[in-house]
Amino acid sequence: MARDADARERAARAIEAFLDALGYTIEGELVGTGRRVADTWIDELVAGERTDPAALLRGGALDLGEGAHGVVVLRDVSIATMCPHHLLPSHGKVTLGYLPNRLAAGLGSLAQAAEACARRLVLQETLGETIARAVMKGLDARGAFCRLQLVHTCFATRGERQSSSVVDTLALEGVFEQEMRDVAMLMCSGAPSSSEPRTP
Repeated sequence: MARDADARERAARAIEAFLDALGYTIEGELVGTGRRVADTWIDELVAGERTDPAALLRGGALDLGEGAHGVVVLRDVSIATMCPHHLLPSHGKVTLGYLPNRLAAGLGSLAQAAEACARRLVLQETLGETIARAVMKGLDARGAFCRLQLVHTCFATRGERQSSSVVDTLALEGVFEQEMRDVAMLMCSGAPSSSEPRTP
């Protein structure tokens, strides 16, 4: 992704042309909006295009050595991404987990890798697969899964206007895809709280 001054200037002019096409005059509070929007997109919203999440995980991994290792799960990490269809954000939480072969990632690295995958123009279904595959590749894991629970502003502010709806997707890789789908679902959902009725 381009970061040079020329790219920023072209993006800023494009935003101003877009506003002009909608009938807005670039004056008052709209002065400088083109540049602010361009900087936000380049530096924040699609900044993940410049990061290799697998390399990020691999760079901070710890060697657990040989032997059997348990499943590692990181739940409820806040995340936001941009939908490529309407250029509107989706936001919510990601739960990701993996079954180590011998490498383990720091919790911060897992969150950063998920963030790097999300800071792109990407569909939710693709995002979950991208995160799970990055964990597999970066840690040489035996299996990985990624659950995304996102509110889509394109669904909340246009069309059906369902502001409270949450889209839930689950991506499975390795042993989770092959043999452990039920276990992955249990890991994603967590144990029921004390206030929830338990099924006998």
